[in-house]
Order: sequence, then C-alpha cells, then structure tokens
Amino acid sequence: MSEHHVVVVGGGFGGLQLANDLKGAGVRITLVDRRNHHLFQPLLYQVATTILSTSDIAWPIRHLYSDRPDVTTVLGEVVGIDTAAREVALRGGMTLRYDSLVLATGATHAYFGRDDWEPVAPGLKTLEDATTIRRRILLAFERAEIETDPAMRDALLTFTIVGAGPTGVELAGIIVELARNTLPREFRNIDTRKTRVVLVEAGPRVLPTFAEELSAYAGKALGELGVELHTGERVLECTPAGVETSKGVIPSRTIVWAAGIQASPAAKWLDVPADRAGRVIVEKDLTAPGFPDVFVVGDTASVIQESGAPVPGIAPAAKQQGAYAAKVIRARLAAKPSPAPFRYRHQGSLATIGQSAAIIDFGRIKLKGWIAWWIWGIAHIYFLIGTRSRFAVAWSWLWIYLSGQHSARLITQKETMRDDNRT
Repeated sequence: MSEHHVVVVGGGFGGLQLANDLKGAGVRITLVDRRNHHLFQPLLYQVATTILSTSDIAWPIRHLYSDRPDVTTVLGEVVGIDTAAREVALRGGMTLRYDSLVLATGATHAYFGRDDWEPVAPGLKTLEDATTIRRRILLAFERAEIETDPAMRDALLTFTIVGAGPTGVELAGIIVELARNTLPREFRNIDTRKTRVVLVEAGPRVLPTFAEELSAYAGKALGELGVELHTGERVLECTPAGVETSKGVIPSRTIVWAAGIQASPAAKWLDVPADRAGRVIVEKDLTAPGFPDVFVVGDTASVIQESGAPVPGIAPAAKQQGAYAAKVIRARLAAKPSPAPFRYRHQGSLATIGQSAAIIDFGRIKLKGWIAWWIWGIAHIYFLIGTRSRFAVAWSWLWIYLSGQHSARLITQKETMRDDNRT
C-alpha cells in the first residue's frame, strides 16, 4: 500500500486524539498498545475506592475504531525502534515500518530508586493497579474483623498514602468516607469509623501545584474529614508492616504510592536526551531531536512553555499535543508550511476532596467547595466516551450521594484471605 503510514504507540489521550484528528487525511494508521483498552485515568482512583466499575472508565480500542477502516489496532508491546530503517520492533518478533511515528506511551509510577517497594506500595496507573488496591482495601477490613490482636487490628485499619498530589488527596478523601459512611453497619467486631487514613507528603503542603490558598483549603478539608496529614516527611522505608518516615514509623498494612512518575523507555529507544523523569526533551514541533518523522506527546514528552515551566502531565495537555502533531502531519502531506510551534493552553487544574468538595484553578479564577465539586463532576462526565459510560458514572455518583453506599465492592480476584496479600 502506498499511503503514508502513521504508527501510533499508545492508546491514551494523546494517541487517540491524533488518530481522531487524522480522520480523512488519506493516511494509514496502525495503533499499538500493550492493553486492548483506552483508560480514562482521571477517574481511576474511583475504581480503586469501590465507587466505579472498571467498565465505566475503559473502552476497547478496537471498538472505538470499528468504523475506521484506515485504522488498524495491534495488541503488542514495543521493545525497540530502528530509526534508520524506520521500523518499530514488537515483543514476539513483529516489526512495523512507519513514515511517521508517534510515541504516546505515557508513564508509570516511580519509586526514586526503591523499586523493591512496589509489591507493598502499589501505584495507580492501570486498571490492574486499581483492582489490586481495591482488593487490599476491602481485605484489610475483612481481616480486621477477625483479628484478635489489637495492635494488628489497628495496623489493618490504617491506610497510608504516599504523595499528596491530586491522586493521593482524592484517594485519602474517598477511603475516609468509605470507612465512616458506608461500612459501619456491615461489620460486627470492628468500628470502621476508627479507621486511620494517613497522607504522607515530603513537601510542605498538599497539592503543591495548586495556588497556596487552594492548597490550604484542601488541607483543611482533609483534616475535617479525618485524614491525618504528615507534611514535610520523607519516606525512608516501606514494608508489609508499615511505613518508616523521617519523623517516625506508621504501622500500616495497606500502603498506596502516589508520589512520582517515570516515563516510558521512549528516550532510550531513540537514544535522545531526556529529563530526570525519563521524558524525551522534544523540539518545538514535538518531534524528537534529530528525528523529524518521530513525534513524542503526552507524559512521554518534556515540553517547556514560554514561561519556562513544563507542560503538566495531564489529559488536556496530551490531547492538545496529539491534535498538534496531527496538524503537522497534515501540513506535511499537503506540502504546506508547518503550524507555529506548539503552545499549551491551560484549561484549569481540578481535584476533589471527598464526595462534596473540590478545588479548581483556572488561573485568574479559583473555585473551591460545593460549586467546584459540581463543575468537576460535570467536566469529567462530559469527557467520558459514550452515552452509556456517562449515564453509568452519573448514576453511581447519584446513588452514593443519596444512599452512602458504594456499589463496586466485590473482591473478585483469586486471592482472598491468604496471609500474603502482596501479589
């Protein structure tokens, strides 16, 4: 086939936006991902905390492009790139030749050199992570119900979250409300309202990327919910028994890591400069240095704004970058001048604190409290894919608001009450 072949690696926000914007461009697109679904990551923590089911926030990629004969979906994992031959190598031996390559491979959680902590302190980037965390949260209450040793029971009812960015804050708020509003009437030997949720942050405040006034509001709201804030504390060790910080030991049987990210190996595949998080330091047109036919977008790319600040690793930024790369490809195919250098348009930062409060930073306009929570909810429902998902999420939220009951509380994995819950 003679069409211009665009290989897109990664079915996240950036990769899908690019594929959507190349519709009708006369190109052939191959979309490669290690998983068969697109994931709406902003609501992943709600799967981990029993609010939503996995199918509410994930959609099969093949289904999304079932009416696009120009798009071929490949379930596979990239292991290398031969830029001279313009080939992408997949695990198992398959290769894909490209005319334009788009790397939108995202990022995973980073443990700052202590990857041995991952089994006891999982991060939250995939559906597998979310269901693992949900299982551990629910099993902690089940084990506490039959535990006779008071110290062990207290450790089982202590949930420690490392990192007070949006994910950490949102997890902490929901776990508290689960323990204090949903579960108390269902257990006989424990009082789930005595559950401790500890939020550990190395920096001086929660939500450090937000304005100080909003950060202060979030800290106060978390405290009123009952979350214990441990700011200015560095994590020194994570074990199945708990967390050791620079200020002491927190006995805790359930730990969640929300403290950092590490980009995919894209920079190594291309042998190009990367920042400390492993993101490719891209050119102004989002191409990799020295490779004008290779675009890097989303969490895989390090993009510096005119102000000198990096473009944040959030969904709107990835979508804007995917749309921009599509414009560049279209311009090249039409032999037209390339568009002006990529410029990020900040559409606001949002975070929830439990089920009735949120903060929104639009720059000059800053909102907090109940009205911010409503805007947050409407925005997230709007960006979900498909009417069914929008209805399902809206109904789940309404049901929880009216009844206080979380609907996704099934422990479905093989492992149930075994002593070792670290697999």
